[in-house]
Amino acid sequence: MSDLRNLETIPAGALGLIPLESCKTIGAKVDKYLVDWRETRENAHKNSMAFKGYKRDTYIVKTDVPRFGSGEAKAIIKESVRGYDLFILVDVTNHSLTYSLCGHTNHMSPDDHYSDLKRIIAAAGGKARRITVIMPFLYESRQHKRTTRESLDCAIALQELIAMGVDNIITFDAHDPRVQNSIPLQGFETVQPAYQFMKGICKHVDDLQIDNEHMMIISPDEGATGRAIYLSSVLGIDMGMFYKRRDYSRIVDGRNPIVAHEFLGSSVEGKDVLIIDDMISSGESMIDVATELKKRKARRIFVVATFGLFTNGMEKFDEAVEKGIIYKVVTTDLAYQSPELLSRDYYISCGMSKYIAYIIDTLNHDASISDLLDPNERIQKLVAKYKKEHNQK
Repeated sequence: MSDLRNLETIPAGALGLIPLESCKTIGAKVDKYLVDWRETRENAHKNSMAFKGYKRDTYIVKTDVPRFGSGEAKAIIKESVRGYDLFILVDVTNHSLTYSLCGHTNHMSPDDHYSDLKRIIAAAGGKARRITVIMPFLYESRQHKRTTRESLDCAIALQELIAMGVDNIITFDAHDPRVQNSIPLQGFETVQPAYQFMKGICKHVDDLQIDNEHMMIISPDEGATGRAIYLSSVLGIDMGMFYKRRDYSRIVDGRNPIVAHEFLGSSVEGKDVLIIDDMISSGESMIDVATELKKRKARRIFVVATFGLFTNGMEKFDEAVEKGIIYKVVTTDLAYQSPELLSRDYYISCGMSKYIAYIIDTLNHDASISDLLDPNERIQKLVAKYKKEHNQK
């Protein structure tokens, strides 16, 4: 993909970026890409009124979300956003941020981050021309369907954002994309980072053989089969899947406990295996699946997920790597990455800021992002280049 996309259309409004504190690092990287591209882009209409403020030193709008001693908060936008095309970035999984609550230190929960997002939208006061929320990990996306008398939190949150004046919601690898049915008339995109996964793996591992004899894609459960089918189809290799056999007579920690992971698929013996899912939460399920694959004589196992939450720490992964069960852990930088995670030599981080910058730049020009959402061609080029560099056919 060229760094300078041919965007000749008039921008929908002056571009404004609001990365909340939870997304500050990735927001700064996105801003740098946008500044660099717009500095060098030649546009036939750049001197017209419609392109006013097109080139700037930064597109980040100054904001603040101070808190009172009681833990309550308010959002302040410190400059005018009238007529702006606003892009608000928020990472609801960032537990590293804290605030004071009656003298106690509280870590910010997804609920706190979501409330701060609503505060920023409210502070804009309807003066922005358009508001797009970029929320990599979709808030409450694991609570997406009703099986008993329970709340449908994700659908409620999406409807709430639309009611507040949000025009588009962009998320990455939504747990269940069908949740967009709750807002059928609004823009909702769930973006797959399949290309970034392959790019990260190819960059860090130089002896891969990406073909049907030497590699296989595995879905750890029924829910992840769509991702696995897509990647295996693009790469032209086999896929297999596990399904979780649960004990429906008991409930432990709010869910039915898993009795066993049953495997469906051809032989994995001697093959490098990519287990692909949307998130690593505690990681127990991934490690169980990797252990089962090792019993079936798989070669090297790559655990690949869009979001690495690691809610129970890294110890179990350290142990699995030490025992030779897992070879590499691959996630994006869309969720908070702890220093503990980044220090692991078996961890591969896939940067997403350039991709997000492409999406923002294109949407601001009211151009189609269809080619950005389908990475098939880019993956093919990447694999062909990798094979050429490593003298493979």
